[in-house]
Amino acid sequence: MISDKQKALILALIVSILVMAAKMLAYFITASNSILSDALESIVNVTAGAFALYSVSVASKPKDNNHPYGHGKIEFLSSGFEGFLVAIAGVYIVSKAIYNLINPQDLKNIDIGIYLIAATGLINFLLALYLKYEGKKLNSITINANGKHIMSDALSSLGLLLGLLLIFFTSIAWIDNIVAIGFGGFIVYTGYNLVRKSIAGVMDEADNEIIEKIIVVLNQNRKDNWIDIHNFRVIKYGSDLHIDCHITLPWYYDLKKCHDELKIIEDIILSKSSSRIEIFIHADPCVAQSCQICQVIDCPVRKQSVSQKIIWTLSNITSNKKHSLVEN
Repeated sequence: MISDKQKALILALIVSILVMAAKMLAYFITASNSILSDALESIVNVTAGAFALYSVSVASKPKDNNHPYGHGKIEFLSSGFEGFLVAIAGVYIVSKAIYNLINPQDLKNIDIGIYLIAATGLINFLLALYLKYEGKKLNSITINANGKHIMSDALSSLGLLLGLLLIFFTSIAWIDNIVAIGFGGFIVYTGYNLVRKSIAGVMDEADNEIIEKIIVVLNQNRKDNWIDIHNFRVIKYGSDLHIDCHITLPWYYDLKKCHDELKIIEDIILSKSSSRIEIFIHADPCVAQSCQICQVIDCPVRKQSVSQKIIWTLSNITSNKKHSLVEN
């Protein structure tokens, strides 16, 4: 059965093939380097789109003995591969434009090129909006990367269109190569950002935006006997999230009571997220210093009075130690 992610990427691949064909036609009709830069990026769109479709198919496979955390990290590889192809295309575009500044070539049928680029730019813009919406809804880094890349292609087409209009009305041919160099540089920058984000995912770089959203949920649903949460970490496997943390509970709770409290926390986090989440929570017993921040008013073994309620934030919830008003 085809998943929603696969449907989005299949549609993107089909549209990208049609757009690529239109842009290559425009290049052969006009011999414009700036149009070639747009056409090459579309070839990259098709290649990367096919790889993205494959990676999402692999990522959707369930966990197995060889991949206990699932196959989601292939989405980072897909994003990085796309970024690498984008950067290579940008370097080639800049090189060819510089060469043609030194060795000019005649342009022709610029008016036809204008119509074709305008049409393909509009199609790419609509496709990018669709992919960014689906990527956010499905929490897919691959679809998001594809959408951002195609949006950059659409914006490039807008700038290219302005450049072609300028060439058409002034008949200054070297403008074509200047426009191509500008777009080539932008394409290289886009590719670099995609590769950097891919590497960050593979290296399990902390995603503070996700953590802060979860912190808001935890603070809003906090119970008095959740004395503190610390060592909070989120690892992304494509669109799947793996969360682990420590929670400090009253030391006199039995195993069943601790389990019930952990289950409540899991259910709260899961109910507020559209992602598939696997949660591991370790329960710590409170210590004497915890009394100063503990909100359990009727605690039968309290050693000190309550001095302060600590609000969980990004800085303290990710720290690997129990919260207290004195150092542990």
